[in-house]
Amino acid sequence: MYPYLMVLVLSAMAGFQGWRTLLNNFAVEEAMLSGFQIGVVQSWREVPGFLVFLVVFALLFVREHKLAAISVLIMGVGIAFVGFFPSFWGLIFTTVLMSVGFHYFETLNKSLTLQHFNTQQAPIVFANLRSYGALANIVVGALVWLASDYVPYKYSFLIIGGCVVAAGIYVLFKNPIKKEPVRQHKKIILRKKYWLYYMLNLLSGARRQIFVVFAVFLLVEHYKFSVKEVAVLFVVNNVLAYFINPIIAKSINKYGERKVLSIEYIGLFFVFLGYAYFENRYFIAVLYLFDHLFFNFHIGISTYLQKIADPCDIAPSTSVGFAINHIMAVVVPVLGGLLWMVDFCIPFVIGAGLSIFSLYFVQKIRLKQLTNS
Repeated sequence: MYPYLMVLVLSAMAGFQGWRTLLNNFAVEEAMLSGFQIGVVQSWREVPGFLVFLVVFALLFVREHKLAAISVLIMGVGIAFVGFFPSFWGLIFTTVLMSVGFHYFETLNKSLTLQHFNTQQAPIVFANLRSYGALANIVVGALVWLASDYVPYKYSFLIIGGCVVAAGIYVLFKNPIKKEPVRQHKKIILRKKYWLYYMLNLLSGARRQIFVVFAVFLLVEHYKFSVKEVAVLFVVNNVLAYFINPIIAKSINKYGERKVLSIEYIGLFFVFLGYAYFENRYFIAVLYLFDHLFFNFHIGISTYLQKIADPCDIAPSTSVGFAINHIMAVVVPVLGGLLWMVDFCIPFVIGAGLSIFSLYFVQKIRLKQLTNS
């Protein structure tokens, strides 16, 4: 399962990185989108995430590991088509298609990892996969930087998406199952004892969307970052992530989810305020690096579920948690886009407030709950 997931994670993360690196400049330079329209597109991107709980019904017909490969394949098709539709509605169409694959794979990746690795191994596996994904992102960022002056957006998206499709097809015909895990419920599971997991996902979804939608857009629109500058920033992000992710995993095993997630939320509070109130493009770029690093701490939410959940609840609970994560994610980009038109600082101040709420709730994680099964 480890090499199987590695191929899928490498291709999915590299594809998403290439898509994200090019998207904002493509949207501004060729599709001529406004800040509000960017918010609408990004809201549509989150609709498949909101509906990801339907994965439990798909598992009635397709085995979980094969559905993961199919999801990556669909993601690649969505990326490949972007450059052929340089318009508001064209971006909505290709973004939703890409997002269906991306979000279904993300929830299946978490579910398969939690099922096939124990509570000590899972943080390490999550971190290692993200580190290797970071290496793939570095390669993609470097290629985008080199090709941006020579390759049109249309063909850049086509090449990146085509590689992701090829990886999905290759893995689809592999069988990584050597020992069957605990049989999972094939229905939606909502349990009172998982309420804190649900709440942390809800807040994470709202807070994360402010970063995903508006942080890069701030760099491109307000500080006039070029495609090359954005690509360099992403490469630096991933170099740092490669080294930091293993440290995060070891910290979760040593200190627990509550302390690690508390560090994330305290850090994000200051990052969001920095976005709002500091007017220096290089300082904002540094904040973006910290923002991206703090995002890697969120694996603690998944490992928290593994330590409190019944083994047969992992797949449905992961999909429900991912759907809850996207309840606010569907609303935040549009609302944030409207507020951006009033003052670009407002979405980031809201992000700082959400970080405080997250910090409050994460204190409710009790160490006695997290004894290894």
